[in-house]
Amino acid sequence: MLKIMATTTCKNCTTNFEGNYCVNCGQSAHTHAIDWHYVWHEIQHGIFHVDKGLLFTIKELTLRPGSTIRQFIAGRRVAYFKPTAMVIFLATLYGFLYHYFEVDLMFRLYDEHSKEAHLSAKVQEWITSHYTLVTLMIVPLYGMVSYLMFRKSRYNFIEHMVLNTFLAGQKLVLHISLLPLLYACKDSIYANWVPAFLFITDIALTLWIYISFFDMFSVLSRVIRTFLSYIFVMLFVTIVGTIIALILLFMGFIVN
Repeated sequence: MLKIMATTTCKNCTTNFEGNYCVNCGQSAHTHAIDWHYVWHEIQHGIFHVDKGLLFTIKELTLRPGSTIRQFIAGRRVAYFKPTAMVIFLATLYGFLYHYFEVDLMFRLYDEHSKEAHLSAKVQEWITSHYTLVTLMIVPLYGMVSYLMFRKSRYNFIEHMVLNTFLAGQKLVLHISLLPLLYACKDSIYANWVPAFLFITDIALTLWIYISFFDMFSVLSRVIRTFLSYIFVMLFVTIVGTIIALILLFMGFIVN
């Protein structure tokens, strides 16, 4: 016996169609009233849902980063949270938690009452207040460096951007998971150890993702190229940051 499907009129473009999605614009046939039930459904579906949810994407990037990112670049994207949205959400969350718990990741190299210490505190305050922007700004730098270091791979610059956006998201996951440790150590004698520990874990995560992704190179070549990429980015950021800080200090924008 033939089952007759009901015809639905799309609330977005008024096209008549059969099935779960409009054949013209793709909107779902099942729309809900904008209420608290709708908000909760969107939170569950967008973040916690097993497909194309944030937690699912984090899990896949943790266990199979190379194949996950290659699948996304190849066009299999329905199952995954979009990388830019992932970074924006996680960077906003991390910046809020970092600021709320007053975590301090700066090396204490100066006397706390010195002009240099005051400058470091001001720079850190600006970074934490604009953490999402800072995270998104550094992704193109990572993308350019990995594109140059792995230029014999089959991926273009924009695909390298996708790779490094996912990498930035995973680094944020790592930092968020370590916030309890950072908070516990912030006023202890181990406070200076925490930035060093994060530096090491960042390198390890970058190695894990790059080595998994660039499978067309030998393992040794991947390790060397990854280390060079990371060192170049860190040197560039350090030099630019130091120059900006010295200019501000010289011009008197930051005083005791």
